[in-house]
Amino acid sequence: MGTETREVIELFIDERSVRVAPGASVAAAVMNAGKACRASVTGERRAALCGMGVCFECRVEIDGVLHERSCMIEVSEGMRVRTVDAG
Repeated sequence: MGTETREVIELFIDERSVRVAPGASVAAAVMNAGKACRASVTGERRAALCGMGVCFECRVEIDGVLHERSCMIEVSEGMRVRTVDAG
């Protein structure tokens, strides 16, 4: 029996089905879906900036957990992501 490898992962960003390659970060999936991660205190849309978890600009809600750094988390099947655009 060989190891089964998925060709795509389906997750949900703001309740919309999104399919991405295995190994992609949540930040990449959010960007590919045309979404912003969060809003600044002045309302400006924010997205991943540093890509290594230092700037915290890419925070989203993942599976009910607030303020997750999306650039540091790999997508998984059925994951539910909520962004500022969920509104």
